[in-house]
Amino acid sequence: MTRQIREQLNTLIEAGEIAAGTLLPSERELANTLKVARNVVRGAYEQLMDAGKLTSEGRKGRSVSSGRSGGAKKRTSKTTKKTSKARKK
Repeated sequence: MTRQIREQLNTLIEAGEIAAGTLLPSERELANTLKVARNVVRGAYEQLMDAGKLTSEGRKGRSVSSGRSGGAKKRTSKTTKKTSKARKK
């Protein structure tokens, strides 16, 4: 079921039927509309976010990314470089 929702949303995004910047329904709202469990919708949304199709808008929800071509977003990890200072004698 998650795969079906993901594929249908992806098709709509790729076809331009859901414009970039458009807020999607909340997980609960879409789950109730489709009569599925909320975690099913959450899984589809998360997979689309991993693919770079959706972005999180915090408490506002999720919106379609501006780059329709998508492609996997590169996740960068912040690494801090610790420098050691020599002690003066």
